[in-house]
Amino acid sequence: MKVAFSTLGCRVNVYESEAMAEKFIKEGYEVVDFSEKADVYVINTCTVTNMGDKKSRQIIGRARRLNEKAIIAVVGCYSQIAPDEVSSIDGVDVVLGTRNKGDIVYWVNRAKSEKSKVVNVTENILKNKVFEELKIEDYQDKTRAFLKIQDGCNRFCSYCLIPYARGAVCSKKPEVVIEEVKNLAIHGFKEIILSGIHTASYGVDLEDKTTLMDLLEEIEKIQGIERVRIGSIDPTFFTEDIKERLVKLKRLCPHFHLSLQSGSNDTLKRMNRRYSKEEYKDIVNMLRNSIEDVSITTDIIVGFPGETEEEFKETYEFLKDVRLTKMHIFKYSPRKGTKAATMKDQIHGTIKEERSKALIELNEKNEEEFMKKMVGKTVDVLFEEVVHGEEKIYTGYTPNYIKTICEGTEDLIGQIKKVYIKEVSKDNLIGEVL
Repeated sequence: MKVAFSTLGCRVNVYESEAMAEKFIKEGYEVVDFSEKADVYVINTCTVTNMGDKKSRQIIGRARRLNEKAIIAVVGCYSQIAPDEVSSIDGVDVVLGTRNKGDIVYWVNRAKSEKSKVVNVTENILKNKVFEELKIEDYQDKTRAFLKIQDGCNRFCSYCLIPYARGAVCSKKPEVVIEEVKNLAIHGFKEIILSGIHTASYGVDLEDKTTLMDLLEEIEKIQGIERVRIGSIDPTFFTEDIKERLVKLKRLCPHFHLSLQSGSNDTLKRMNRRYSKEEYKDIVNMLRNSIEDVSITTDIIVGFPGETEEEFKETYEFLKDVRLTKMHIFKYSPRKGTKAATMKDQIHGTIKEERSKALIELNEKNEEEFMKKMVGKTVDVLFEEVVHGEEKIYTGYTPNYIKTICEGTEDLIGQIKKVYIKEVSKDNLIGEVL
């Protein structure tokens, strides 16, 4: 029996797909590429944008064309938000939400044996505070491992459906996280990435009130793991006290993805973001003044309802001034069920496109400027793979997450080596292994 996966969206989804795949393997299934004919197709969906829903429907159609007799299971955020809509799509056999993916094999087998459609989506997910224990024991990638430590969100930004898709904040028990990290170290991993839906909220639901900072300090004590990276994190996590504790950690990577969304306070207020642009800039400066070569990346939404030309210029000038390493630019997409979708002064698509283009050009300048500062330095690079079509060219990442290309041999993969940075080429560093 063969099973194939297609995963949309965030790193948490990637982690959960790997965990589900492992459950199928334990039941005797072979995991194959999604382009191949399989007996079961699992689509792990995203619903952050309308495009995510559209892509999910397209992938469902592709699976049906590959094998009309296959069981098609659709799981994740789109299923959680719109289970009736998903179940009505031609060919869908199993519909699961975001808090019962661990039962995927049971429900697939049931749909197969009973020859009937299965819809099992958690109701009242906003009240569900139980962390689903999905674990990965046999990673395919032996360099970096994503480790899901948290789920759910209680921030309720006006444009976002995620709290309704992922539910209440819940955290993996710290002792379970520590055990998983130790296991990853035993299996030869050099780097772990702590991931969650709102990672900064880790521990707020735990009885002992262990915080993310407490967890980082415990992971620091584990031998074998050489790098610890935090996924996207709310900028308000970084206080003076947190900074004082962070700088003592030797394995924490100097790379933080602090989601900004806008450089206009009026826009931030409409978004229901809980900081001002001045507070964000103070946090950026605090990190830069405390951590050498720290890289700070972000997300920006353009064309949010009511975003005037003056507000956009304010955002542009703010980003020009703060010079973040990399910006991911998104054109606002209305999501039914959010407050922003019903706001007045929705922005025309042409204007969104113009604003997106302007920020993409600014991002390219900022990114190049940051990388040029790395030229002439010697840095540690964790090598991950050979460049496609090139036998002796390998790529890896610096601690501050800049892709680096070097000549080398196959034994580089999975190793951290000292690399002298010689030049910048497009969005990569070119280096020489010492």
